Amino acid sequence: MSKTEATLTRKDMKEPDKFQQAATQAASWIASRRRHVAIAGIVAIAILVLLAILAAVQGRRAERAGAAASDLLATMGGEISAVPLPGFPGPFYESEDARQRAIVAAADRVLADHAGSGAAVLAALAKGDASLRLREWDAAKAAYERFLAEAARDDSLRFGALEGLGLAAEGKGDLDGAAAAYERLGREVPAFADRADLERARVLAQAGKVGPAKEILATFAERHGGSPLVGDAAARLARLGGK
Repeated sequence: MSKTEATLTRKDMKEPDKFQQAATQAASWIASRRRHVAIAGIVAIAILVLLAILAAVQGRRAERAGAAASDLLATMGGEISAVPLPGFPGPFYESEDARQRAIVAAADRVLADHAGSGAAVLAALAKGDASLRLREWDAAKAAYERFLAEAARDDSLRFGALEGLGLAAEGKGDLDGAAAAYERLGREVPAFADRADLERARVLAQAGKVGPAKEILATFAERHGGSPLVGDAAARLARLGGK
């Protein structure tokens, strides 16, 4: 148990319903096991009560994180309009740039107030996407890397962050970095391997590395036979002078 998890703030202790509920549950558990508790002693009782209280507090924190995530989603769903639109709840933004900056600000609040939660993981991805649209390449890269570091290895949204890394690198003119990001996308999310190979060949050709690009495209159909992108790969190969 970390120091953060084991420390109750004054604000936490001012939650009578949660505290009393947790204490009651702990007391009930102890009462049903009097003989074992007597053997364990007072220290064990204190630990059990503390664990029960912590569980209640963490539940309240999870609720707050969920509410923050909901606010972030509402921000992301805002409309572009100089005036409120009938039938739409808002928020409303004067421009796309204003909306993306509002998303970054909302994501930063979630990341600051709810670090380590599922809401913070999603906020990192949202910040990466918004920063990418704002052409703030370094901020986008940092947010995507944070998402990838904290999200589960099988998270269904990992492909978006990995692709975002490639786009951010391209935006900076780092074509080698972009090629590496697309290679990573294909390796870590096999379902997107065909798309990743097509994008990797594109940036390699753009960087003047025509040979490696041709090699990827020439073997594309063999490696991704059922892909709807086979025709695109063949057309790109032809444009590069390959067969």
